[in-house]
Amino acid sequence: MKQKNLLRNGLLLLATATLATITAFTPVKNKIKTMATTKNIVIVHGAFADGSGWENVYKILTGRGYHVTMVQNPLTSLEDDVATTERVLDKQDGPVVLVGHSWGGSVITQAGMHSKVSSLVYVAAFMPQVGESTLDLVKTAPPAPENGILPPDDKGLIWYDKDKFHAGFAADVSKEKAEFMYASQAPINVKAFITPLSQAAWKTKPSFAIVATDDKSINPDIERMMYKRGGATVTEMKGSHVLFIPKAKEVADVIEAAAKATAK
Repeated sequence: MKQKNLLRNGLLLLATATLATITAFTPVKNKIKTMATTKNIVIVHGAFADGSGWENVYKILTGRGYHVTMVQNPLTSLEDDVATTERVLDKQDGPVVLVGHSWGGSVITQAGMHSKVSSLVYVAAFMPQVGESTLDLVKTAPPAPENGILPPDDKGLIWYDKDKFHAGFAADVSKEKAEFMYASQAPINVKAFITPLSQAAWKTKPSFAIVATDDKSINPDIERMMYKRGGATVTEMKGSHVLFIPKAKEVADVIEAAAKATAK
């Protein structure tokens, strides 16, 4: 009888110890799992547009489990747009893939110095060097005949020409879609284009880039030059300046590749 009691007590002690061990390690396992599945993507739009054009890319990436945030730039200056982007980055709960389109590329180049940014993705975007302005890059190759970027108006704002908007900015969307995009365009202050960058995150962080081979707003040769100089992993896609609208999946795939490459 005494032996049976000793055996029973031993089994109870073993079961209690095992349960305590499992309980002690469960929070750690959950924490590791949460950290491993935290995926943040922040997208910065360019000039003459806002973040709404990225809706399909947003839907694809969120459907794959990513947390995606759109930055709505004021387009008033480099400093203002960088500060707006940094405020969004501050709110993220872990590492971030920072994506920029067009002028947004200049913004992410400087805002990408933020400690939470793990990699950069340039989508038909400017990728300036330190001390270089966006306008400096524009002048490195002749513009396409379809390019409709107008000179600054009397308030220092730059608009896109209505007659050239479809062919020059959004050639691979419908005429009706292009008309709406023109009607809702956001002008950019000339100060943004002429301000040199003081930092370049791509010098220290992995960068990925998409060349839009039919781009009429940024000469594709400028895109190739910048991305080669910056050591980016480059993907060429046939499409207009806003190729992320008709080719949302392909663009999302590049963004996801950047997320996976820097997830370790």
